[in-house]
Amino acid sequence: MARVALENLNKTFGETHAVKDVSLTIQDREFMVLVGPSGCGKSTTLRMIAGLEEITSGKIFIADHLVNDLPPRDRDIAMVFQNYALYPHMTVFDNIAFGLRMRKFSRAEIEKRVREAAEILGIQDLLARKPRQLSGGERQRVAVGRAIVRHPQVFLFDEPLSNLDAKLRVQMRVELKRLHDSLQSTVIYVTHDQMEAMTLGDRVVVMKDGNIQQIGEPLEVYSQPRNKFVAGFIGSPAMNFIDASIAEVHGEFYAETTGIRVAVPAERSRRLASYKAQKVTLGIRPEDLREANPGNSGKVCFETVVEVVEPLGSEILLDVRVGQQLLVARVDSSCRARHHEKIRLAFVPERIHFFDPRTEEAII
Repeated sequence: MARVALENLNKTFGETHAVKDVSLTIQDREFMVLVGPSGCGKSTTLRMIAGLEEITSGKIFIADHLVNDLPPRDRDIAMVFQNYALYPHMTVFDNIAFGLRMRKFSRAEIEKRVREAAEILGIQDLLARKPRQLSGGERQRVAVGRAIVRHPQVFLFDEPLSNLDAKLRVQMRVELKRLHDSLQSTVIYVTHDQMEAMTLGDRVVVMKDGNIQQIGEPLEVYSQPRNKFVAGFIGSPAMNFIDASIAEVHGEFYAETTGIRVAVPAERSRRLASYKAQKVTLGIRPEDLREANPGNSGKVCFETVVEVVEPLGSEILLDVRVGQQLLVARVDSSCRARHHEKIRLAFVPERIHFFDPRTEEAII
């Protein structure tokens, strides 16, 4: 397999600057996920790596070879698209074998590679069927099989699970991870689904407006977001954001707004001292808002009114109001809060995030 390196990659479409100075290294055998909202430049970046989109400026290296001017067929990559693009008149076997036949592989080698790929994907019994006889998940496996038989240096996936229902997407995420582990391949995967990004990637690249916002391991990006965009995009339900002011009371710092006053953890106070009497954005994830109990310090508790109760079985989402602020809390299923009732919630103080309201960068 191969290392892939992007150096100051740019792409413009007329007046639109779609990809802006993207520099990124995907290590050999790494599963790298590009994630972000529609229009952030992730698919355009993938298509430039594949050679399907002309580069405006910058360099792309695959296995340390500059490939800017190489056509797609000479880059030794295989791509799986959102649209599986199977030939309806061909059998599964012929769909998987098509690329090998175009490259003049021997009949014996084609047979060997197709059978091996089918066994890896568990579709040995489907090889004689036509695409119309397959489910969505089976068609997706065939599209992956067509890529596997190429034995490429790099696999490129462009939102391959978007057409599947929620249950099947979960199943296919697991299967793609297993496939990567067995093939030990270099994978670059594009998705707008942050859950896919978190579960599949060895590392995650969060993009917005053509720029890379943050690169890191999934839990690192989740627990230490570099800015407000990353904090709000990664995680479901999304992080709560509260406009607050920093106040000092008897040498202790507090973040406060109407109905909320929470003590700033001691290890964060020094960094926030320069924001004294100024506005900040406080961020807290729903799972870090708990139903208060007698053991909680009053310095982290506040009273809210329940507006919506969403029972999810093992947990409950509460949409609550405090002053003019709407928040979401993820609480234990034993919580008995009801619509319009008052409930006292508590912050997990060490998991509070602060962001500069002007730059939106994390105050670390």
